[in-house]
Amino acid sequence: MTHDEAIARLVGELDRAERARAPAAEDAADGARRETFRAWQAARLARTHADLLESRRFGAAAQFFLSDLYGPQDISVHSAQVRRILPVMSRTLPATAIDTVADAIELDALSEELDAAMIASLGERIAALDEAAYAQAYRAIGRNDGRARQIDLIEHLGRSLDKLTHHPFIGAALKMMRKPAEVAGLGALQSFLERGYAAFRVMRGGSDFVDIVAERERAISNALLAGDDSVLAATRR
Repeated sequence: MTHDEAIARLVGELDRAERARAPAAEDAADGARRETFRAWQAARLARTHADLLESRRFGAAAQFFLSDLYGPQDISVHSAQVRRILPVMSRTLPATAIDTVADAIELDALSEELDAAMIASLGERIAALDEAAYAQAYRAIGRNDGRARQIDLIEHLGRSLDKLTHHPFIGAALKMMRKPAEVAGLGALQSFLERGYAAFRVMRGGSDFVDIVAERERAISNALLAGDDSVLAATRR
């Protein structure tokens, strides 16, 4: 992917993410349901990947994935800030790094779309959300291709972050961006990028971590679609 193509993809995903978030942003009740739903999903993820969160080697990367990329946090602030910092990113980061940010924004947009479909399917049951209700809604909305793409993005994003840690100039480029980002009020985005880079760098090779997360999430998705709800309560030790 060329540098211009990476920028174009990033802008396209930013537009998609903004469209996906609009309903919850405009309706307080819808926003509250979204927060409830994402908090429940975060708890499930913490149960599923408890061993990774407690691991000395994988803990930082697991926390970054579950809280920043696949959990309850709203990275819309990062999306908005990306638009403001695009000129700086374009000058200082290679296409591979920009494409990695685009992966994160696409994951955000797709997760918003899937969550919205789930929330609509659950209706009033979201107030007392449990494994059975979640699994029923999961099967009801279908979206198998979207589910598969979501996990593919998580896997690809993990591998991209891992590759960035082997790039001799990425760490220096992020440091160069820190001051301009802070001056421009982009501290949250800068922290997001630096924490992702640091979390993967400390593993000194993140392929094992990525394989574990992707394998588990694919197994859970396949089990739910096949009617096995027990996987939602499983804890890894």
